[in-house]
Amino acid sequence: MTTGERIIRINIEEEMKSAYIDYSMSVIVSRALPDVRDGLKPVHRRVLFGMGELGITANKPYKKSARIVGEVLGKYHPHGDSSVYMTMVRMAQHWSLRYPLIDGQGNFGSVDGDSPAAMRYTEARMDKIAEETLSDLDKDTVDMVPNFDESLKEPTVLPTRIPNLLVNGASGIAVGMATNMPPHNLSDTIDAIITTIDNKEVEMDELIRIVKAPDFPTGGTIYGYQGVREAFETGKGRVVVRAKTNIETDEKGREKIIVNEIPYMVNKAELIMKAADLINDKKIDGISNVNDESDRKGMRIVFDLKRDAIANVVLNKLFKYTQMQTSFSVNNIALVKGRPKLLNLRDLIDNFVEHRHDVVVRRTQYELRQAENKAHILKGLIIALDHIDEVIALIRGSKTPEEAKNGLMSNFELDEIQAKAILDMRLQKLTGLEREKLHAEYEELMKLIDHLNAILANESMRMDIIKEELLEVKAKYGDERRTDIVYASEEFNPEDFYADEEMVITISHMGYIKRTPLAEFKTQNRGGVGSKGSITREEDFLEHMIMATMHNTMLFFTEKGKCFWLKVYEIPEGTKQSKGRAIQNLLNIEPDDKVKAYINVLNLKEEEYINNNYIVLCTKKGVVKKTPLEAYSRPRVNGVNAITVREGDQLLEAKLTNGKNEILIAVRSGKAIRFAEDQVRSMGRTASGVRGITLKDDKDEVVGMICVENGEEDILVVSENGYGKRSNIEDYRITNRGGKGVKTISVTEKTGDLIAIKNVTDNDDLMIINKSGITIRLAVSDLRVMGRATQGVRLINLSKKSDSIAAVAKVNSSNEDEENEAPEQQTEGTEE
Repeated sequence: MTTGERIIRINIEEEMKSAYIDYSMSVIVSRALPDVRDGLKPVHRRVLFGMGELGITANKPYKKSARIVGEVLGKYHPHGDSSVYMTMVRMAQHWSLRYPLIDGQGNFGSVDGDSPAAMRYTEARMDKIAEETLSDLDKDTVDMVPNFDESLKEPTVLPTRIPNLLVNGASGIAVGMATNMPPHNLSDTIDAIITTIDNKEVEMDELIRIVKAPDFPTGGTIYGYQGVREAFETGKGRVVVRAKTNIETDEKGREKIIVNEIPYMVNKAELIMKAADLINDKKIDGISNVNDESDRKGMRIVFDLKRDAIANVVLNKLFKYTQMQTSFSVNNIALVKGRPKLLNLRDLIDNFVEHRHDVVVRRTQYELRQAENKAHILKGLIIALDHIDEVIALIRGSKTPEEAKNGLMSNFELDEIQAKAILDMRLQKLTGLEREKLHAEYEELMKLIDHLNAILANESMRMDIIKEELLEVKAKYGDERRTDIVYASEEFNPEDFYADEEMVITISHMGYIKRTPLAEFKTQNRGGVGSKGSITREEDFLEHMIMATMHNTMLFFTEKGKCFWLKVYEIPEGTKQSKGRAIQNLLNIEPDDKVKAYINVLNLKEEEYINNNYIVLCTKKGVVKKTPLEAYSRPRVNGVNAITVREGDQLLEAKLTNGKNEILIAVRSGKAIRFAEDQVRSMGRTASGVRGITLKDDKDEVVGMICVENGEEDILVVSENGYGKRSNIEDYRITNRGGKGVKTISVTEKTGDLIAIKNVTDNDDLMIINKSGITIRLAVSDLRVMGRATQGVRLINLSKKSDSIAAVAKVNSSNEDEENEAPEQQTEGTEE
């Protein structure tokens, strides 16, 4: 130990604690976390301030990036040059920032993860919107502090007019904490801020309706809303983002999945590489090739599908296994008065408004000081002009400027500043015109001073100024949202956006589905030819017609015995003439399976409802099965097994019952059986069921099943050649299940085989559609009740001998005002 040195013994544990706290606070405050006021970290703030000092604004020529980095590094940010340059690069990337702050020229990287060119090759200048972050900086609006060597001053925060933290977000890893804030749409954000200024008691729900959700620079689709709501309300949440896709069909009829937008911060090249690896490893089936066809016009990733692939199934696998679906974990931590704090949407808005208010106050005070100083000088000049002869005489009689100044101060009660201004006054001010200008300028200044004082005295005026400036920013830089929102049904209740209107849902034989408002269909008299109902392919025809309301949940049952769920409003809407959309794009149905039956369910969440209702299934071979609705109350994307279908059989019908109904099953040969529902015991979803009716022979099969709660309804049967008959339900005696049944219609060559059975009342209408797409709607009340063994009457005239009935559905006519139309002229069922 050298002379004069001292060793101080300290506790190493305490010293490490102290040193680490100092280090962590330095990282938190001076590096990793943004300030809630301007939304910038120190390095971003210094880059923008440095560019402002260099005068590299949006209307000036570009300057070398190395020049800008050197300026920032040498004057304000004594760290590595790469940290400054990479900050500049990110601020110039349109896929990284929702509203880029720097206008870069040269290679600034790409969405594929390519590195930017070296700073000596690239050039940059401020973007127009960045100038708004520096506006009024010269008017003492923010505190200035010495730089690292105390040779210059730099701002502690920028007086930004842009709510930068909300619109551009931020991310950073500090010590013991991190921040990850998503970007939002500028127009929506400003609308929310103005709403908050106008109504300080505004509810969070209203702000959320205005801001809606994050708005990422790369677009994409936010899938599900619960995480978004949590992030807005608490400052933390998980936002699921999906790529934006569409399905195209090429000239050979093969489908392609086209990706036009990918989730935020996803590397496009890595996404494609990962997808290709999964395809090669057979983890994703159905894709034959993947290409990146992106160009200057936009992004385009193409997944070519194999012939037998179902686009919707493949797409879901891409979402599951690749970064075509990612989650953005929101963690809104920012510095509030130098301390890190978790902030919700209202906190972020309030802090920005407070900052803008502080800026407006300080700017107004500065302008007031400047105006008062200038008015003070003008007042002295006006006094001198009013006594010009005496002033001139005094100045001419003075030996030195100091003596003249003192003489002016003592003779005219002026201060030193005014006296000096008089001595500096040019002789041209003595002209009459200049004197008038002087008086006019003084009067204008006094008005300005009064106005500035009024602003400082009135908070409402200050808030109006903040709103006006925000609206200017919105008018200049506001744009449309890029990121769509899908309000997933399990997270958000989109029923609020749809009126509970009645719909006709049609499913064609080849699996095309659509919903059409019931009002599009009009009532006709019995025996009419009908109106053109739908355009289908030549080999296709409409097979199912479902009556439902927009808020219903549709349960789809396939011939293999699987059940799928779909909300009615999720089914694409189409006109009577439109073809609809392939059901494979809505449900994950296997290629060799198709929808055969359906059920309207009012609610799958109410326990009393799902525990006291049942689903009764019937197959073509006469097997019936009853299962509680509760077993179907948990929707799954890939569906569930509803019944184990035996070999050679198919599921045909599904009905919702309350457990106390009577079941009628009709077969193609013209017989029907009626038995009590309690003869079928309740069983699990995977059971096979029990015998409901005995078929006549191997060619015979079930054509329909109905469930009747009381005996007030009649039974309506329709044959394939357009004949129908309405019979009293009491004509069908109650028997045990499993019998052969009784005759329900006299089947002849003229009538054709039985095709449908319905339970009806006088309040019902009948909608019949044949295989060529012709529809007719007629009132059941027009059909008289007749014996069950008769042939019936003609319900629809078939325009072609080869034509036949495809599907029959009933409509409750009391639910709308209907028009009775005369039978239309015969319409050729031209298939398109």
